[in-house]
Amino acid sequence: MIIIKRLLICLILISINTVAQKKQKTAFQVVPLGVKGGIDEKNLSAYLLAPVNTKDYICLDVGTLNSGIEKAILNKVFKVSVSEVLRKYIKGYLISHAHLDHVSGLIINSPADSSKTVYATNKCMEMMEKHYFNGQTWANFGDEGIGFPLKKYHFQTLNIGEETPITNTTMTVKAFPLSHVNPFESTAFLIKNEDGYVLYLGDTGPDAVEKSNNLLELWKVIAPLIQSKKLKGIFIEVSFPNEQPDQFLFGHLTPNHLMKELHVLEELSGKEYMKGFKIIITHLKPPAKNIKLIKEQVKNQNDLGVQFIFPEQGKYFEL
Repeated sequence: MIIIKRLLICLILISINTVAQKKQKTAFQVVPLGVKGGIDEKNLSAYLLAPVNTKDYICLDVGTLNSGIEKAILNKVFKVSVSEVLRKYIKGYLISHAHLDHVSGLIINSPADSSKTVYATNKCMEMMEKHYFNGQTWANFGDEGIGFPLKKYHFQTLNIGEETPITNTTMTVKAFPLSHVNPFESTAFLIKNEDGYVLYLGDTGPDAVEKSNNLLELWKVIAPLIQSKKLKGIFIEVSFPNEQPDQFLFGHLTPNHLMKELHVLEELSGKEYMKGFKIIITHLKPPAKNIKLIKEQVKNQNDLGVQFIFPEQGKYFEL
């Protein structure tokens, strides 16, 4: 009888744990509009992110826009036109840095877009106003800067570490600095809704190569969120395979450097909390043989037990 009672208790505990796991609901829905770095102008960094069961998307970087929406429609993610997704579903844009492979979709599609907010840190916003939306390179669709402001976009500068509401959504964002060929800055965005957090990193090199502590400081901020299981995933770039020499990284990561950085994060958060944690790999650079090699190396070096996700253009997933 004692053995039977113990077995029943074990079964009840397992059942309770299973139910609890099922009740850990997802917090965000993601639609990648572009997933690569490099030369494929139809598939460059851009990720739609919204709270689950809503159409209130923010776009994380905007290297590709129109082509990515078309691909998502072909995959039956959206059942409306490209124009409706662009004008009604996308509520704003978070720009990590002003390199063209992260902003060209925003620039080209601006004439067809609706009024909304563009968020960026001060240096990034200055570059966009000075070099792109300046009335010469392109019409100034913003509400400040040089040239004649058409005031379609509200240009909102993000202060580092300050929580900012994302207009027309229930989400907020905090910006953190990254080094992308020191001293050039990129940005990480910590996005929050009522059910959890997501961390998106723009282009970044490893601290050791960049002679920086930006990633270390970022890991210190998010480690408690991993421990509390509030952080649903991290978007982070891996642009080159391990064969790329450090002097030719140009502010990017390899699988080796990614794992070194994740081990630093593990030391801060605890190995038990990293198991199964979702790491979304972004910005893989062509050619195709390099992309294949990067994926193989990332998987083979996964000694932390994290769950690596390689997003595909136009294919929906949840976090």
